[in-house]
Amino acid sequence: MRGPLVAGRVVRRQGRKALKRELTEVMDRKQKLALAIGSQFRQPRGFAGWLVGWEMALRSSNRQRNVWAVGLLGVEPTDHVLEIGFGPGIAIRALSRRATHGLVCGVDHSTVMVRRATRRNAVALRAGRVDLRLASVEQLPTFAEPFDKVLAVNTMGMWREPEAVFQALRRLMRPRGRIAIVSQPRCPGATAETTVAAGRERAARLTAAGFTRIRSDTLALKPPVICVLGEVP
Repeated sequence: MRGPLVAGRVVRRQGRKALKRELTEVMDRKQKLALAIGSQFRQPRGFAGWLVGWEMALRSSNRQRNVWAVGLLGVEPTDHVLEIGFGPGIAIRALSRRATHGLVCGVDHSTVMVRRATRRNAVALRAGRVDLRLASVEQLPTFAEPFDKVLAVNTMGMWREPEAVFQALRRLMRPRGRIAIVSQPRCPGATAETTVAAGRERAARLTAAGFTRIRSDTLALKPPVICVLGEVP
């Protein structure tokens, strides 16, 4: 038979193993939850996606970021504008209020977001000034006319092939058309330096795709938001 000392060691060892298993399970659950939440923000769906859309629409920083970006585009009343990944439709509404005699189109790969944006922009949709479509940026639909302005807010990080997307967007734009790529890093520990790095990357991609007159502007949120603008020659 084991003595008390040996038995005690066995019990402690088993206890440590059990605790380790429990900690591992907790970490696994947290990781799975984080992945699930991240997945919903990338492509909202179901009831959880509805909650994500509700949160996106109400968060003051989201509203401020979208309205600020729309202002930088310099939309004219007769412009044709395209937004990539319109989410709950905040920027779509701001764009349609500027392009009063033009057309604002949007594509989003989330059915939930299309429904939310449709409700938010119902009047402009009925008037024929807004056109919202369920589609991915990798498979853009056909549009009747080229665009004067293109906007993408915090969506480029989800594009599988950014180079191909920028080339496709440029083909959809008129000469001297303007594009705005907006980024507010959401990774853990994001800082002003993270924002600067994101801006440099987006500027480099726009240049590689043939856009010119690249410039940027920054909105002082936490972390800061950067908008990189370019034009079609």
